Amino acid sequence: MISVIRTSSENIDFENLVNQLNSYLKIIDGDDHAFYNQYNNIDVLKNVIIVYVNEKASGCGAFKVFDKNTVEIKRMYTCPESREKGVASKALNALENWARELGYRNIILETGKRQVEAVNFYKKMNYTLIANFGPYKGVENSLCFKKELI
Repeated sequence: MISVIRTSSENIDFENLVNQLNSYLKIIDGDDHAFYNQYNNIDVLKNVIIVYVNEKASGCGAFKVFDKNTVEIKRMYTCPESREKGVASKALNALENWARELGYRNIILETGKRQVEAVNFYKKMNYTLIANFGPYKGVENSLCFKKELI
């Protein structure tokens, strides 16, 4: 059984999932990890989704305000044993719905070129490649995406 909750970054299950994500990214990002990590503080995240599979925290995601019309997706992760089960789609759909309810019109996000599964996932979820924004401008390993919520 899959269930989804809305919570905040203070949720212990979210903290544990983010720790797993950071361990994974440290390997994938290699020398770039410290650069990316500085933009991933969870204390600023007030809109967090956790996906449970059979009551086990198996995936997460969050968003933060980018501007008056746009939120930025942060800290998307699915545990390896829960991949290919729709967990990431459930998390992202829940985040999109929540942002839409709050009146936001767009979602943006950044992921690394080395995170091939993530790049393919966002394309599958109808996100469009855009020019790198904010701190990712000019960063060779970064890919940025956008989706209109209307």
